[in-house]
Amino acid sequence: MMRLDRLIAEQLCITRSEASRAIADGIVTVNGKRCRPADKVDEEKDIIVYAGQQVVYRKYIYLMLNKPQGVICATKDRVSDTVMSLIPPELRRKDLFPAGRLDKDTTGFVFITNDGALAHDMLSPRHHTEKEYVVGLRDAVTDRERYEDIIAGGMTIDGGEVCLPAQIVFTEDPRIVHIILCEGKYHQVKRMFHALGNEVISLRRIRIGGVCLGEDLPEGACRELSEKEVKTICTKGL
Repeated sequence: MMRLDRLIAEQLCITRSEASRAIADGIVTVNGKRCRPADKVDEEKDIIVYAGQQVVYRKYIYLMLNKPQGVICATKDRVSDTVMSLIPPELRRKDLFPAGRLDKDTTGFVFITNDGALAHDMLSPRHHTEKEYVVGLRDAVTDRERYEDIIAGGMTIDGGEVCLPAQIVFTEDPRIVHIILCEGKYHQVKRMFHALGNEVISLRRIRIGGVCLGEDLPEGACRELSEKEVKTICTKGL
């Protein structure tokens, strides 16, 4: 059971005072009846309607967002647009946050949720959740074995940080590779290739765990993850 004004505010991403006014004005009904803001409701059983539309309570929400360049992975920023500004109104919640960060110039899959426990599991190196990136390089890779051996062996990057073993997958284009990590150090992919004598010129995350970004979600758009996808977001891989 929870207060009606709190439920309306959380589910519709409005302030508690706005929710209270809507309830007092009769815009909100519970099981067909007017209520008071402080009334307790059963979020699982009661039928709650706001302005003619039923409010379906969801404790947690899980979103896949396809981040464009120039957008910050943060809940708020005074200068730049954030990933939160790209979420459509019907999916917004006050407690949503990006689980993990992509650099401002990196594009691709950002996982946004209000489930702190799941986000912690996904980000923890202990769980070995894979993150796959498509990397555009300045120089063509001509010595594939060297790259494979160093990356798979757990390379040391600038500052003396030791990376966990990772995987590199080559493509037909010698300047385009995929890299699969199970951790997320600061600017890790860029620092790894810098240590190899190369430079990253583009970076796109296309997979987290068992969930792929896919090509049907345009840049700047987001969608809810299915129940199956949520269950595989923390898996080691596909």
